[in-house]
Amino acid sequence: MKNSTNMKKTTDRFLIYGAYGYTGKLILELCKKQGIKPVIAGRNEDKLAILKKEYGFEYIAFSLDNVEKSAEILTPFKAVLHCAGPFMFTAEPMLKACLLSKTHYLDITGEISVFEMAAAMDKQFKENGICAIPGVGFDVVPSDCQAAFVAKQLPDATHLNLYIYSKGGVSRGTSLTMVENIDKGGAIRKDGRIKVVRAAYKSLEVTFGDKKKKCVTIPWGDVSTAFHSTGIPNIEVYMSLPASAMKMLSIKKRFGFIFKLGFVKNFMRRKVMEGKAGPSEKSREKSEVNIIAEAINASGKSVRSYLNGPDGYNLTAMTALESVIRVTNDNPKPGFYTPSTLFGADYILEFDGIVRKEI
Repeated sequence: MKNSTNMKKTTDRFLIYGAYGYTGKLILELCKKQGIKPVIAGRNEDKLAILKKEYGFEYIAFSLDNVEKSAEILTPFKAVLHCAGPFMFTAEPMLKACLLSKTHYLDITGEISVFEMAAAMDKQFKENGICAIPGVGFDVVPSDCQAAFVAKQLPDATHLNLYIYSKGGVSRGTSLTMVENIDKGGAIRKDGRIKVVRAAYKSLEVTFGDKKKKCVTIPWGDVSTAFHSTGIPNIEVYMSLPASAMKMLSIKKRFGFIFKLGFVKNFMRRKVMEGKAGPSEKSREKSEVNIIAEAINASGKSVRSYLNGPDGYNLTAMTALESVIRVTNDNPKPGFYTPSTLFGADYILEFDGIVRKEI
Protein backbone atom coordinates (compact mmCIF):
# COMPACT_ATOMS: atom_id res chain seq x y z
CA MET A 1 0.00 0.00 0.00
CA LYS A 2 1.16 3.53 -0.69
CA ASN A 3 -0.64 5.22 2.23
CA SER A 4 -3.13 3.00 4.02
CA THR A 5 -5.77 4.84 6.02
CA ASN A 6 -6.01 2.09 8.64
CA MET A 7 -5.14 3.15 12.19
CA LYS A 8 -4.82 -0.44 13.35
CA LYS A 9 -5.58 -3.88 11.96
CA THR A 10 -8.15 -5.80 13.99
CA THR A 11 -7.47 -8.81 11.80
CA ASP A 12 -8.28 -11.46 14.42
CA ARG A 13 -11.91 -10.82 13.51
CA PHE A 14 -11.94 -11.97 9.88
CA LEU A 15 -11.82 -15.35 8.19
CA ILE A 16 -10.48 -16.34 4.76
CA TYR A 17 -12.47 -19.16 3.15
CA GLY A 18 -10.81 -21.10 0.32
CA ALA A 19 -7.39 -20.19 1.70
CA TYR A 20 -5.56 -23.06 -0.01
CA GLY A 21 -6.59 -22.02 -3.52
CA TYR A 22 -4.12 -20.29 -5.81
CA THR A 23 -5.26 -16.75 -5.01
CA GLY A 24 -5.98 -17.60 -1.39
CA LYS A 25 -2.35 -18.58 -0.88
CA LEU A 26 -1.17 -15.31 -2.45
CA ILE A 27 -3.32 -13.47 0.11
CA LEU A 28 -1.80 -15.56 2.91
CA GLU A 29 1.68 -14.60 1.73
CA LEU A 30 0.71 -10.94 2.08
CA CYS A 31 -0.76 -11.59 5.53
CA LYS A 32 2.51 -13.17 6.61
CA LYS A 33 4.56 -10.24 5.29
CA GLN A 34 2.33 -7.71 7.03
CA GLY A 35 2.12 -9.60 10.33
CA ILE A 36 -1.61 -10.24 9.93
CA LYS A 37 -3.06 -13.42 11.40
CA PRO A 38 -6.47 -14.29 9.97
CA VAL A 39 -8.27 -17.55 10.65
CA ILE A 40 -8.27 -19.69 7.51
CA ALA A 41 -10.94 -22.09 6.32
CA GLY A 42 -12.11 -24.41 3.57
CA ARG A 43 -13.65 -27.81 3.15
CA ASN A 44 -10.37 -29.79 2.97
CA GLU A 45 -8.86 -30.22 6.44
CA ASP A 46 -5.67 -31.86 5.15
CA LYS A 47 -4.86 -28.85 2.97
CA LEU A 48 -5.62 -26.48 5.83
CA ALA A 49 -3.32 -28.41 8.15
CA ILE A 50 -0.50 -27.98 5.64
CA LEU A 51 -1.12 -24.24 5.57
CA LYS A 52 -1.07 -24.11 9.37
CA LYS A 53 2.40 -25.68 9.36
CA GLU A 54 3.58 -23.22 6.72
CA TYR A 55 2.02 -20.00 8.05
CA GLY A 56 1.01 -20.74 11.62
CA PHE A 57 -2.60 -19.59 11.09
CA GLU A 58 -5.42 -21.27 12.97
CA TYR A 59 -7.93 -23.04 10.75
CA ILE A 60 -11.50 -24.32 10.67
CA ALA A 61 -12.56 -27.02 8.20
CA PHE A 62 -16.17 -26.84 7.04
CA SER A 63 -18.17 -27.10 3.83
CA LEU A 64 -20.94 -24.76 2.71
CA ASP A 65 -23.49 -27.55 2.35
CA ASN A 66 -25.24 -26.70 5.63
CA VAL A 67 -26.04 -22.99 5.84
CA GLU A 68 -27.04 -23.08 9.52
CA LYS A 69 -23.82 -24.84 10.52
CA SER A 70 -21.75 -22.44 8.40
CA ALA A 71 -23.49 -19.50 10.10
CA GLU A 72 -22.66 -20.90 13.53
CA ILE A 73 -18.97 -21.08 12.57
CA LEU A 74 -19.00 -17.57 11.07
CA THR A 75 -20.71 -15.91 14.05
CA PRO A 76 -17.50 -14.96 15.94
CA PHE A 77 -16.06 -13.25 12.85
CA LYS A 78 -16.77 -9.70 11.81
CA ALA A 79 -16.06 -10.41 8.11
CA VAL A 80 -15.32 -13.26 5.74
CA LEU A 81 -13.17 -13.01 2.61
CA HIS A 82 -14.58 -15.71 0.33
CA CYS A 83 -12.01 -17.08 -2.16
CA ALA A 84 -13.49 -20.48 -3.10
CA GLY A 85 -14.93 -20.49 -6.60
CA PRO A 86 -16.55 -21.07 -8.97
CA PHE A 87 -18.72 -18.59 -7.08
CA MET A 88 -21.85 -19.52 -9.02
CA PHE A 89 -21.89 -22.56 -6.71
CA THR A 90 -20.46 -21.15 -3.48
CA ALA A 91 -21.52 -17.50 -3.17
CA GLU A 92 -25.20 -18.06 -2.38
CA PRO A 93 -24.71 -20.45 0.57
CA MET A 94 -21.96 -18.22 1.98
CA LEU A 95 -24.14 -15.12 1.62
CA LYS A 96 -27.04 -16.86 3.37
CA ALA A 97 -24.73 -17.96 6.18
CA CYS A 98 -23.45 -14.38 6.53
CA LEU A 99 -27.00 -13.08 6.84
CA LEU A 100 -27.67 -15.49 9.71
CA SER A 101 -24.35 -14.84 11.46
CA LYS A 102 -24.36 -11.07 10.75
CA THR A 103 -20.90 -11.33 9.19
CA HIS A 104 -19.75 -8.91 6.48
CA TYR A 105 -19.19 -10.63 3.13
CA LEU A 106 -16.41 -9.99 0.58
CA ASP A 107 -15.28 -12.18 -2.32
CA ILE A 108 -12.98 -12.15 -5.35
CA THR A 109 -15.52 -13.17 -7.99
CA GLY A 110 -15.85 -11.73 -11.46
CA GLU A 111 -19.11 -13.55 -12.23
CA ILE A 112 -22.02 -11.37 -13.33
CA SER A 113 -24.63 -13.67 -11.80
CA VAL A 114 -23.05 -13.30 -8.35
CA PHE A 115 -22.96 -9.50 -8.55
CA GLU A 116 -26.59 -9.36 -9.63
CA MET A 117 -27.64 -11.78 -6.89
CA ALA A 118 -25.86 -9.71 -4.25
CA ALA A 119 -27.34 -6.46 -5.57
CA ALA A 120 -30.83 -7.98 -5.36
CA MET A 121 -30.19 -8.87 -1.69
CA ASP A 122 -29.40 -5.29 -0.68
CA LYS A 123 -32.52 -4.98 1.48
CA GLN A 124 -31.69 -8.20 3.33
CA PHE A 125 -28.15 -6.99 4.05
CA LYS A 126 -29.49 -3.73 5.47
CA GLU A 127 -32.08 -5.50 7.60
CA ASN A 128 -29.42 -7.82 9.03
CA GLY A 129 -26.81 -5.12 9.55
CA ILE A 130 -24.09 -6.43 7.22
CA CYS A 131 -22.19 -5.29 4.12
CA ALA A 132 -21.70 -7.35 0.97
CA ILE A 133 -18.87 -6.33 -1.38
CA PRO A 134 -18.30 -8.96 -4.08
CA GLY A 135 -15.43 -8.50 -6.54
CA VAL A 136 -12.65 -7.07 -4.36
CA GLY A 137 -9.90 -8.45 -6.60
CA PHE A 138 -8.74 -7.74 -10.16
CA ASP A 139 -12.34 -8.49 -10.92
CA VAL A 140 -13.38 -5.73 -10.41
CA VAL A 141 -11.51 -3.19 -8.28
CA PRO A 142 -9.35 -1.50 -10.97
CA SER A 143 -12.00 -1.52 -13.69
CA ASP A 144 -14.76 -0.44 -11.30
CA CYS A 145 -12.64 2.47 -10.08
CA GLN A 146 -11.88 3.41 -13.69
CA ALA A 147 -15.59 3.36 -14.53
CA ALA A 148 -16.44 5.55 -11.53
CA PHE A 149 -13.61 7.95 -12.39
CA VAL A 150 -14.72 8.69 -15.97
CA ALA A 151 -18.36 8.84 -14.90
CA LYS A 152 -17.42 11.66 -12.51
CA GLN A 153 -15.74 13.53 -15.37
CA LEU A 154 -18.81 13.14 -17.59
CA PRO A 155 -21.90 12.97 -15.34
CA ASP A 156 -24.36 12.82 -18.26
CA ALA A 157 -22.67 9.80 -19.91
CA THR A 158 -25.01 7.32 -21.54
CA HIS A 159 -22.41 4.77 -22.66
CA LEU A 160 -19.41 3.21 -20.94
CA ASN A 161 -16.76 1.08 -22.65
CA LEU A 162 -13.99 -0.70 -20.79
CA TYR A 163 -10.95 -2.11 -22.61
CA ILE A 164 -8.68 -4.58 -20.79
CA TYR A 165 -5.31 -6.03 -21.72
CA SER A 166 -3.60 -8.30 -19.21
CA LYS A 167 -0.38 -10.22 -19.78
CA GLY A 168 0.16 -13.53 -18.02
CA GLY A 169 -1.65 -16.82 -17.52
CA VAL A 170 -4.72 -17.82 -15.51
CA SER A 171 -5.20 -19.87 -12.36
CA ARG A 172 -6.91 -23.23 -12.08
CA GLY A 173 -9.87 -21.56 -10.37
CA THR A 174 -10.29 -19.04 -13.18
CA SER A 175 -10.06 -21.84 -15.73
CA LEU A 176 -12.74 -23.86 -13.94
CA THR A 177 -15.05 -20.85 -13.93
CA MET A 178 -14.46 -20.46 -17.67
CA VAL A 179 -15.33 -24.13 -18.21
CA GLU A 180 -18.58 -23.78 -16.25
CA ASN A 181 -19.59 -20.78 -18.37
CA ILE A 182 -18.27 -21.93 -21.73
CA ASP A 183 -21.71 -22.96 -23.03
CA LYS A 184 -23.14 -19.54 -22.24
CA GLY A 185 -22.98 -16.45 -24.45
CA GLY A 186 -21.48 -13.06 -23.84
CA ALA A 187 -23.16 -10.17 -22.04
CA ILE A 188 -23.54 -6.40 -22.36
CA ARG A 189 -25.78 -3.88 -20.64
CA LYS A 190 -28.25 -2.12 -22.92
CA ASP A 191 -30.69 0.53 -21.73
CA GLY A 192 -30.07 -0.47 -18.13
CA ARG A 193 -30.64 -4.20 -18.58
CA ILE A 194 -28.15 -7.02 -19.01
CA LYS A 195 -28.50 -8.56 -22.44
CA VAL A 196 -27.11 -11.95 -23.46
CA VAL A 197 -25.26 -11.81 -26.77
CA ARG A 198 -23.17 -14.30 -28.67
CA ALA A 199 -19.59 -14.75 -27.50
CA ALA A 200 -17.20 -12.08 -28.87
CA TYR A 201 -20.03 -10.50 -30.84
CA LYS A 202 -18.02 -7.29 -31.30
CA SER A 203 -14.31 -6.79 -31.94
CA LEU A 204 -12.03 -3.80 -32.46
CA GLU A 205 -8.42 -2.70 -32.23
CA VAL A 206 -7.36 -0.80 -29.12
CA THR A 207 -4.08 0.98 -28.35
CA PHE A 208 -2.73 0.38 -24.84
CA GLY A 209 0.26 2.69 -24.44
CA ASP A 210 2.53 1.65 -27.31
CA LYS A 211 0.73 -1.65 -28.01
CA LYS A 212 -2.13 -2.25 -30.42
CA LYS A 213 -4.33 -5.20 -29.50
CA LYS A 214 -7.41 -6.81 -31.00
CA CYS A 215 -10.13 -6.89 -28.35
CA VAL A 216 -13.49 -8.67 -28.22
CA THR A 217 -16.50 -8.21 -25.97
CA ILE A 218 -16.53 -10.45 -22.90
CA PRO A 219 -19.01 -10.98 -20.04
CA TRP A 220 -16.75 -9.27 -17.47
CA GLY A 221 -18.13 -8.42 -14.04
CA ASP A 222 -18.36 -4.70 -14.82
CA VAL A 223 -21.35 -5.36 -17.06
CA SER A 224 -23.08 -5.66 -13.70
CA THR A 225 -21.03 -3.60 -11.24
CA ALA A 226 -20.31 -0.53 -13.38
CA PHE A 227 -24.04 0.11 -13.69
CA HIS A 228 -24.47 0.02 -9.91
CA SER A 229 -21.40 2.27 -9.52
CA THR A 230 -22.21 4.85 -12.19
CA GLY A 231 -25.83 4.51 -13.31
CA ILE A 232 -24.65 4.50 -16.94
CA PRO A 233 -27.24 2.37 -18.80
CA ASN A 234 -25.15 1.07 -21.73
CA ILE A 235 -21.97 -0.85 -20.91
CA GLU A 236 -19.62 -3.01 -22.95
CA VAL A 237 -16.38 -4.63 -21.80
CA TYR A 238 -13.65 -5.60 -24.28
CA MET A 239 -10.55 -7.69 -23.62
CA SER A 240 -7.48 -8.67 -25.58
CA LEU A 241 -7.39 -12.47 -25.43
CA PRO A 242 -4.47 -14.85 -26.10
CA ALA A 243 -4.43 -16.73 -29.39
CA SER A 244 -5.58 -19.99 -27.73
CA ALA A 245 -8.68 -18.28 -26.30
CA MET A 246 -9.48 -16.65 -29.65
CA LYS A 247 -9.23 -20.06 -31.31
CA MET A 248 -11.61 -21.52 -28.72
CA LEU A 249 -14.10 -18.70 -29.38
CA SER A 250 -13.93 -19.41 -33.11
CA ILE A 251 -14.72 -23.08 -32.47
CA LYS A 252 -17.50 -22.12 -30.09
CA LYS A 253 -19.18 -19.90 -32.69
CA ARG A 254 -19.43 -22.81 -35.11
CA PHE A 255 -19.86 -25.78 -32.78
CA GLY A 256 -21.21 -24.21 -29.59
CA PHE A 257 -23.62 -27.08 -28.92
CA ILE A 258 -20.65 -29.37 -28.17
CA PHE A 259 -19.82 -27.45 -25.00
CA LYS A 260 -23.31 -28.09 -23.60
CA LEU A 261 -22.62 -31.84 -23.49
CA GLY A 262 -21.90 -33.15 -19.99
CA PHE A 263 -19.03 -35.45 -20.96
CA VAL A 264 -17.29 -32.60 -22.81
CA LYS A 265 -17.44 -30.39 -19.73
CA ASN A 266 -16.24 -33.22 -17.51
CA PHE A 267 -13.26 -33.77 -19.83
CA MET A 268 -12.40 -30.07 -19.70
CA ARG A 269 -12.69 -30.02 -15.90
CA ARG A 270 -10.26 -32.95 -15.65
CA LYS A 271 -7.77 -31.26 -17.96
CA VAL A 272 -7.90 -28.10 -15.85
CA MET A 273 -7.32 -30.04 -12.63
CA GLU A 274 -4.34 -31.81 -14.23
CA GLY A 275 -2.74 -28.47 -15.14
CA LYS A 276 -0.75 -25.97 -13.11
CA ALA A 277 -2.30 -24.19 -10.14
CA GLY A 278 -1.54 -20.86 -11.78
CA PRO A 279 1.18 -18.55 -13.13
CA SER A 280 4.60 -18.75 -11.48
CA GLU A 281 5.99 -15.92 -9.36
CA LYS A 282 8.42 -15.10 -12.17
CA SER A 283 5.56 -14.93 -14.66
CA ARG A 284 3.55 -12.66 -12.38
CA GLU A 285 6.50 -10.31 -11.98
CA LYS A 286 6.62 -9.85 -15.77
CA SER A 287 2.88 -9.45 -16.14
CA GLU A 288 0.83 -6.25 -16.06
CA VAL A 289 -2.72 -4.98 -16.27
CA ASN A 290 -3.90 -2.24 -18.65
CA ILE A 291 -7.41 -0.80 -18.48
CA ILE A 292 -8.94 2.01 -20.54
CA ALA A 293 -12.32 3.42 -19.49
CA GLU A 294 -14.33 5.51 -21.93
CA ALA A 295 -17.51 7.42 -21.06
CA ILE A 296 -19.63 8.94 -23.85
CA ASN A 297 -22.68 11.18 -23.62
CA ALA A 298 -25.63 11.60 -25.99
CA SER A 299 -23.94 14.43 -27.93
CA GLY A 300 -20.84 12.31 -28.59
CA LYS A 301 -18.53 13.95 -26.06
CA SER A 302 -16.18 11.42 -24.48
CA VAL A 303 -13.77 11.12 -21.57
CA ARG A 304 -11.07 8.44 -21.50
CA SER A 305 -8.73 7.29 -18.74
CA TYR A 306 -5.82 4.83 -18.90
CA LEU A 307 -4.66 2.72 -15.97
CA ASN A 308 -1.57 0.52 -15.76
CA GLY A 309 -0.69 -1.77 -12.88
CA PRO A 310 0.92 -5.01 -11.71
CA ASP A 311 -0.17 -8.57 -12.48
CA GLY A 312 -3.86 -9.27 -11.88
CA TYR A 313 -3.27 -12.00 -9.30
CA ASN A 314 -0.81 -9.92 -7.29
CA LEU A 315 -3.25 -7.03 -7.53
CA THR A 316 -6.11 -9.26 -6.36
CA ALA A 317 -4.16 -10.29 -3.27
CA MET A 318 -3.42 -6.65 -2.41
CA THR A 319 -6.89 -5.24 -2.97
CA ALA A 320 -8.73 -8.19 -1.40
CA LEU A 321 -6.69 -8.10 1.79
CA GLU A 322 -6.90 -4.31 2.17
CA SER A 323 -10.65 -4.39 1.49
CA VAL A 324 -11.43 -6.95 4.18
CA ILE A 325 -9.21 -5.11 6.67
CA ARG A 326 -11.06 -1.84 6.02
CA VAL A 327 -14.48 -3.43 6.34
CA THR A 328 -13.43 -5.21 9.52
CA ASN A 329 -12.05 -2.02 11.06
CA ASP A 330 -14.46 0.61 9.77
CA ASN A 331 -17.77 -1.31 9.96
CA PRO A 332 -19.49 0.58 7.07
CA LYS A 333 -23.23 1.12 6.81
CA PRO A 334 -25.02 -2.13 5.86
CA GLY A 335 -25.94 -2.92 2.27
CA PHE A 336 -24.62 -4.03 -1.11
CA TYR A 337 -21.57 -2.20 -2.44
CA THR A 338 -19.24 -2.23 -5.39
CA PRO A 339 -15.58 -1.43 -4.61
CA SER A 340 -15.88 2.17 -5.84
CA THR A 341 -19.19 2.92 -4.08
CA LEU A 342 -17.65 1.86 -0.76
CA PHE A 343 -14.03 2.95 -1.10
CA GLY A 344 -14.21 5.64 -3.81
CA ALA A 345 -13.05 5.99 -7.42
CA ASP A 346 -9.46 6.67 -6.31
CA TYR A 347 -9.18 3.54 -4.15
CA ILE A 348 -7.09 1.73 -6.75
CA LEU A 349 -4.49 4.53 -6.71
CA GLU A 350 -3.54 3.61 -3.14
CA PHE A 351 -1.79 0.43 -4.29
CA ASP A 352 1.85 0.15 -5.32
CA GLY A 353 2.56 0.09 -9.04
CA ILE A 354 -0.68 1.74 -10.16
CA VAL A 355 -0.56 4.64 -12.64
CA ARG A 356 -3.64 6.41 -13.99
CA LYS A 357 -3.75 9.18 -16.57
CA GLU A 358 -6.39 10.81 -18.71
CA ILE A 359 -6.16 10.31 -22.45
